[in-house]
Amino acid sequence: MEGKPKITVEGLMKAFYKKQGSVIALENISLTVEEGEFVCLVGPSGCGKTTLLRILAGLEQPSVGSFTIATERDDRPLQSMVFQERGVIPWLTVRENVAFGLKMRKLPKAFIEERTNFYLKKTGLERFASLYPKELSGGMKQRVSIARAFANDPEILLMDEPFGALDEQNRFILQEELLSIWAETRKTVLFITHSIDEALLLSDRILLMGAQPGKIIDEIIIDKPRPRKIEDIRKDPEMAAKFIEIWHHLQEEVLKSRE
Repeated sequence: MEGKPKITVEGLMKAFYKKQGSVIALENISLTVEEGEFVCLVGPSGCGKTTLLRILAGLEQPSVGSFTIATERDDRPLQSMVFQERGVIPWLTVRENVAFGLKMRKLPKAFIEERTNFYLKKTGLERFASLYPKELSGGMKQRVSIARAFANDPEILLMDEPFGALDEQNRFILQEELLSIWAETRKTVLFITHSIDEALLLSDRILLMGAQPGKIIDEIIIDKPRPRKIEDIRKDPEMAAKFIEIWHHLQEEVLKSRE
């Protein structure tokens, strides 16, 4: 995919130090994500995917190496992160959660209201705007997290298995809703998933990570036209071959991690 780099990571390494010694979570990670690209990270559990996202989110510091996020506007936050769960603020209503980032930036009240209303509608949350998270299902909570992330208009969007805890039907619905919003905004997205189907459905490109210490082993280009449907992905022979390739990669890396 040709374009200008939005995320650039160079020679990144992360070690965690404990009394018993050190653990290298990431080793020599170098990658580029282009402006507007949707990239999925796929790898075995414990390979450092979340650590990489936390570094890009500013929640962890790399031990070695560096990264840059290209900026277009000084008034735009660098990144928003959507977690698998616990991403909503329990004492705020749905509307207040979606507006939270905008309010923290002290933007004009009319702008906050307009943008909040827009994303409440896009995610089907209008009727639930006055409810609190404890009154919502898991799928609805993730809609709130996604609406808040897009409403805040970050330079990049980081997503750590946002649909991993949902049942299959809800996951498919939210995947399609996410793609619909992304198609309009063309945000640069780095997305962690353990689901091969999900990676094939969402991605422009899939980065395959190896077992600990985490490193990028290969990439798979997904050049199927959008919009995509999961049923089309599953019956396409080319995508089936990519599924098997990724499946074999995960099997090999899990076996390596046990040696």
